[in-house]
Amino acid sequence: MSNETNLVQRYNVKERTNHWVVAITFIMLVLSGLALFHPSCLFFYSLFGGGTWARILHPFIGVIMFLSFLGLAVKFWDHNHITDTDREWRKHLGDILANKAKNLPEIGKYNIGQKYLFWSLVAIIPMLMLSGFIIWQPYFAPVFAIGLVRFASLIHALAAFIGIVAIIVHVYAAYWTRGSISAMTRGTVTKAWAKHHHPAWYKEVNKGAK
Repeated sequence: MSNETNLVQRYNVKERTNHWVVAITFIMLVLSGLALFHPSCLFFYSLFGGGTWARILHPFIGVIMFLSFLGLAVKFWDHNHITDTDREWRKHLGDILANKAKNLPEIGKYNIGQKYLFWSLVAIIPMLMLSGFIIWQPYFAPVFAIGLVRFASLIHALAAFIGIVAIIVHVYAAYWTRGSISAMTRGTVTKAWAKHHHPAWYKEVNKGAK
């Protein structure tokens, strides 16, 4: 069997491009945000042409990430509904991580962990955008009361921390599940990978293939 016939498309070019725009802008936001947040990270300013440029670019990069993520959220919304299958998998999460789970229902395009990540980001990224809008100097922050600006700064920092942790887990899980990264680089996975990790999705895209 040729390599081409042994592959299944998981993501098209548009979906992969959208994903990497979100990923790259997220990294840029983390680095510039850390520099703005704590003096020990000031060296990250050099990546953006200095402190002034980092302060200017950070919110604009945030807008790009928000709009890009909005596209991903709309595209994958229907694939991330929590189902009875997901609830059953959640009951056996320990066995799954230990590779001891048996006779579990077949999962679709995303498993329960991936769905939790999706909904976490759906909550966190708009929170970052809204709080960032309130503290955005010099355009919008002067419009709001100082107490609200301070509260938004706290929310922004907490949401950023949760988002960073979520993405670290996401990256680790992608590395741990061998073959996952190629889905977002080449857009394809092997049929064996699809059958093993997402059998219900594999049957759906292959019209009931065994």
